[in-house]
Formats: sequence, C-alpha cells, structure tokens
Amino acid sequence: MASGRPASQEARLMDERFSGFGAFILYTITGGVMLFILAPLLLVMAVSVSDSYFVTFPPQGFTLKWYAKVLQDRDFLEAMRLSILLALGTTAGSLLFGVPAAFALVRGKFFGLGAIKGFLLSPLIFPALVTGLALLQVLTKLGSQDARLNLLIGHVVVTSPYVIRTVVTSLQLVDENLEDAARTLGANRLTTFWRVTLPQIASGVAAGGLFAFMVSFDNYPVTMWLANSEYSPVPLVLMRQLVNVFDPSVPAMSTIIILMAMVGVLLLEKLVGLRRALAA
Repeated sequence: MASGRPASQEARLMDERFSGFGAFILYTITGGVMLFILAPLLLVMAVSVSDSYFVTFPPQGFTLKWYAKVLQDRDFLEAMRLSILLALGTTAGSLLFGVPAAFALVRGKFFGLGAIKGFLLSPLIFPALVTGLALLQVLTKLGSQDARLNLLIGHVVVTSPYVIRTVVTSLQLVDENLEDAARTLGANRLTTFWRVTLPQIASGVAAGGLFAFMVSFDNYPVTMWLANSEYSPVPLVLMRQLVNVFDPSVPAMSTIIILMAMVGVLLLEKLVGLRRALAA
C-alpha cells in the first residue's frame, strides 16, 4: 500500500468506515435508489403473471398463461428471431468497425483527430429519432430497398460509438512496452495484437459488444424508420400490441426481454467480470 499500512489494516479501517449510523444511512439511501430504479421493471414482471385479462396492479391471482400465449405467438417469435439475428449481426459489425477505429483514435497521430472522434461518437449526442430519419434519407437516396440491410447499417451506426468508447478507454490502459517486447521477440503485428493486446482490452471489447447487442435488440427510434411490414423486430411488435390490445401478454413480452438483458449481464460477469468490464 502507498500509505505503508498492511492490507489487513487497510481492510479493517475500511470496515470501520462503513459501520455504525453513517453506514446505515448510506445503505438506506442506496437501497432506496436501487428500489426506485428497479420499481418499473418489477411492476412489469408482476403484471405479466396476473390472472386478469386486463392490465391491473396489484396483479389478481397468479398464472403463466400469458407466457404460454407469447411463446405460441408466431409474430412475436418471428420478431424475436429477427431481433436476435439483427443484434448479433450488429454486434459483429460494431466490433469490426469500432475496434480498429478505437486503435486509430488512440494510437493515430494525424490532423483532425479530434474532429474525427467527435464524428464517430456523434450518434450518442444526436436524438435517435433524428439519426433514424437521417439514415432513412441517406439510404433512400442510395437506392437501398433491402429492409434487413438497412436495419443492419442503421444499428451499426448507432451502436459503434459504445464499442469505440469502451475500447478507447481500455487501450489507454494498455502497457505498450509489452507489445514492443513481443515485436522484438519476432511476433508480427497480428500475433502481437492477438496474444498481447487483445487480452488486455478484452473487458472493453466484451462490454462494448454487450452494449451493442442490447441497444440494437431494444432499439425503437431507428428501427421505426428503417423497418417495413415484412421485417418487424420486437420493439415494433411490442408497440403494435400496445396500440391494438394491451393485455398482460405485452408485459410478458417485456419480461422476456428484461430476462435476456439479465442473462447478458451475467454472461459478461462470468466471462470477464462485471466490475472490470464497466471499469473500461
């Protein structure tokens, strides 16, 4: 330790710091904030098991029939398949574009670097509806009529900044001396990247990939402009259900999506560690 105290003493001081009345206040505030954040999700989950044919709270009875109905809904299953494939393709495209872009931003030394960085990250700044409309106009002028290709391009555009930001942060923490040592020992650039650099930025790549997948899967503003009646991802199907018949099957669909997000977070924790990934 920098202070000269042993680790056990540091841990004891930390425990004392988070004990007593101050710790009670801190934990109470933290619990209240977490409850405030999770309340909408818990409400949706509770309504999804209601025995009523209408959305009511508190839920009346308990049943899983709405999940059975959703899992037998051909439109929802087709939309789910399309959204998963689209999100996987978007994640791959965002990584293929975002990782090299992050390398260029961190290691590159050329004129206009700041302007290029601002341009690449601009989808995070502009409203998603504006971005979607702009993409629709550009793709229309280019004559692109394939809705699946348009959705893939649009989603890669709006998710790549997440990959770029996480990988840029990871690259700034990379020890370049290890790369120089590998090159000195005869490794080429590809081998150096694969065996030395990539393990050091794996948490940033994994976090960026997860963000890209979830943003793509749950993206409505951009999808609304680029989809058509034949290819409708899950967000459009959910919105259609809300407009037509708002029964507990809609919260059941939403709960399935929430559970998918939780599984993604657990996988990230299992693979690289959540704290390490978010630190990127």
